[in-house]
Amino acid sequence: MISDAHEGIKAAVARVFRATWQRCRVHFMRNALAHAGRSGRRVVSAFIATAFAQDHADAAKAQWRQVADQVRPKLPKLAALLDEAEEDVLAYMTFPKEHRAKIHSTNPLERVNGEIKRRTEVVGIFPNEAAITRLVGAILLEQNDVYGPPSRCKGFGVCWRVTGTCSRVSGLGARRHGRRP
Repeated sequence: MISDAHEGIKAAVARVFRATWQRCRVHFMRNALAHAGRSGRRVVSAFIATAFAQDHADAAKAQWRQVADQVRPKLPKLAALLDEAEEDVLAYMTFPKEHRAKIHSTNPLERVNGEIKRRTEVVGIFPNEAAITRLVGAILLEQNDVYGPPSRCKGFGVCWRVTGTCSRVSGLGARRHGRRP
């Protein structure tokens, strides 16, 4: 589950979904840069980005700690924030590299919500609840076709490494990709 650092969301994820929680990288950077001061934002942003650029979780954590130690003398509040948020922000690094771009922030979800808002505002008033359900459902299906998992994830390959299970694509998705259900 990916979100900003809202304590209520974190508690709900742990209690209801029993899932791991990932702090959105974009929201974290906004919080971190607020501690950097206007003149130091570019430098701090570049320092933190070096941790995100690492290929492996261990390397990212080592770089994260190095950045925190480097800013500690001049920006102790930022260093404390980095210490506190390390596990939450770098949680996505435990997934295969192919998945990281889609799970490091809430931007894909915000994009979908923005598209739903834009299209529903164009319509304005809906005749009934079923009409809005059809429109939102169509938008979500369209978004899945555009931004959904690539065909290599719909079979074996990368998904095997993430879930440890193997299931073939069936039904409409299989037909769309030229496979039998």
